[in-house]
Amino acid sequence: MRGTLYLIPNALGAGALDSVIPDQVRARTASLQYFIAENAKSARAFLKLVSATHSLRQSIQETHISELNVNTAAEHIPALLTPLLQGHDVGLLSEAGVPAVADPGADLVRLAHREGVPVKPLVGPSSLLLALMASGLNGQSFAFHGYLPTDAEPRAARIRQLEQRSRQERQTQMFIETPYRNEAMLQALATSCAPDTLVCVATDLTLDTELVRTMSAQQWQKEISAGQLPSLKKRPSVFLLLA
Repeated sequence: MRGTLYLIPNALGAGALDSVIPDQVRARTASLQYFIAENAKSARAFLKLVSATHSLRQSIQETHISELNVNTAAEHIPALLTPLLQGHDVGLLSEAGVPAVADPGADLVRLAHREGVPVKPLVGPSSLLLALMASGLNGQSFAFHGYLPTDAEPRAARIRQLEQRSRQERQTQMFIETPYRNEAMLQALATSCAPDTLVCVATDLTLDTELVRTMSAQQWQKEISAGQLPSLKKRPSVFLLLA
């Protein structure tokens, strides 16, 4: 008999979990002995927060945590299913937000389906969906593109390409950036997009410092020129545009 692979969401920033992770999700997490996470150290920190409201099945030191991240070779992923194939339930824990969305867990989930392992997604915060909800842009048709090119010219060309796709399909385009390049990304959007294209920046979602703003590219340009933008440095952000 196969165990169940539980997809466990994490908070989007530091602090208590009870405002963003439902009680039943924390209870299920506390009941597990096996976890797969991007980083074992941060997974233990998450379990410590869970233990503040729910007694763990076993101590954090005794809990088995395997790592799955961008450095995990494809040939090593099947071995992560071993506890599941032996009948143990396993939690796939995201570093932030939900597993397998903009997250290396998708390959493991696909293998779980192939091996007949039940997959159970649990409720929690998704920065992408929260950003889309708050943007006022088209929530009926949207696409997420991960990271755009880091060099200025290829990035500008990619933005114009996505803007054209948005205009043709009336589709919201979404992407993320490494936090220390957020301000460069916003400047690129303001200068590369047509003046009336709507651009949204959703920053620090679910945190006390949360900021969501949607304006035209022309309005963003004016604020940048006037030096009126809030600092986006080192603040996780989602960017959206609709032409």
